[in-house]
Amino acid sequence: MHHRLQDTVNIFVPTGALGVGMKEADVVAGIAAGAHAIACDAGSTDSGPAYLATGRPKYSRAAIKAELVMLMKAQAAARIPLLIGSCGTSGSDAALNWTRDIALEIAREQGLNPRIALLYSEQAPASMRARAASGDIDPLPPMTTAEPELFEQCDHIVALMGPEPYMAALKAGADIVLGGRTTDTAVLAALPLLRGAGAGPAWHAGKIAECGALCTTNPRESGVMIRVGKEAFEIEPISSASRCTPRTVSAHMLYENADPFLLHEPGGVLDVSDAQYTAVDDRIVQVTGSRFLPRPYTMKLEGAVGTGYQTLILVGIQDRAVLANIDRFVAKMQDVLTQRVMATMGDDAGVFEISLRPYGWNAVSGLGVEDAAPPPREIGLLFVATAATQELATQIAKTCNPWVFHLPLNQDVELPSYAFPFSPAEIERGQVFEFKLNHVVHVSHPAELVRTVMVQAGGATHA
Repeated sequence: MHHRLQDTVNIFVPTGALGVGMKEADVVAGIAAGAHAIACDAGSTDSGPAYLATGRPKYSRAAIKAELVMLMKAQAAARIPLLIGSCGTSGSDAALNWTRDIALEIAREQGLNPRIALLYSEQAPASMRARAASGDIDPLPPMTTAEPELFEQCDHIVALMGPEPYMAALKAGADIVLGGRTTDTAVLAALPLLRGAGAGPAWHAGKIAECGALCTTNPRESGVMIRVGKEAFEIEPISSASRCTPRTVSAHMLYENADPFLLHEPGGVLDVSDAQYTAVDDRIVQVTGSRFLPRPYTMKLEGAVGTGYQTLILVGIQDRAVLANIDRFVAKMQDVLTQRVMATMGDDAGVFEISLRPYGWNAVSGLGVEDAAPPPREIGLLFVATAATQELATQIAKTCNPWVFHLPLNQDVELPSYAFPFSPAEIERGQVFEFKLNHVVHVSHPAELVRTVMVQAGGATHA
């Protein structure tokens, strides 16, 4: 057996994201394994800009509450901190308040009385516009400029926090810290850094454990424990049905990271070029050689905005002639539908877009299919109309409906009928959203753009 680390700070990471699934027995096991804190992430940009633009969460309230009940009860029983980052998916103020209300509801129902720190990191568009005008904001690829007007176009902007606001909240006596938008690693690295662990091991451990069991042989099973020391860290799965191996652990540096050896975080860069991954036994991996290189402090900005509206039509096609010539058929339908809208609605349609996506062919990738590919058994052709208002998008869809239903591949054949699975065929999807920002803002202090509120039974006090 490899030599084990001593005097570590132990962080139990029960899940890769609050709301995706958790077992109470695993939470109990994680606490019993010697956790000094529970920490996990609750947000992401993975599912697109809608959650930031609207402030609405991705996961259901029932799922979040069920898992937060487990974690808050465990926190109270063990008397160790609970830290959750990027609350409510986007980490916007509204999403954080939504999570706060669930936590306060649980506290009332369970008879708990935690002191909760709320870390807000949403930014006023006008404020970010002013910073951009002062040259304090830089673009990240693929963005090339930081024009001030870009920031005022956003409905909501969040700045990704580092660990320092969490550390300050813990020093102020918080039992639970609910954070706005935060880097995935920072929420896990906060307590180790506060208690004197090495910066390299703390940041590297946070990166490896950010998605819970994804760094194990059984990604759907349980969570993980990270034990962080001065010069190294260890990681192990909570479930006996899973293992951490040098391969599963080292591979996670590739996850959502442009460089397998460098990870940019607020205030520095994690460099794992010299990291060594050693199996302690058949379940535990020890990692040495991680370094954190300090850099000027920046916070990544994410901004999103609502744009047009969409209406959908789905049609199923099994026509063999069409399936043997899908690309030609889709191109023909695109032209026919566009011309019909222009001829029928004219300028009243405004600026619009029609998108046709043949699922079962190349709708996922959007790339051309090789000529030798066999025709599919059937396709689901998704029609998407985008326009300035929902009413216009629906009217465009209704205008196109007859040709989506009956368009022949060739003119010399009987009029076909394809399969509408729904009636009415038009499905109003609602507003469309887009990300507007991929930038960093320079700050003079890690908490410069963070607002902290301490909440306890009986009211709230600002810190």
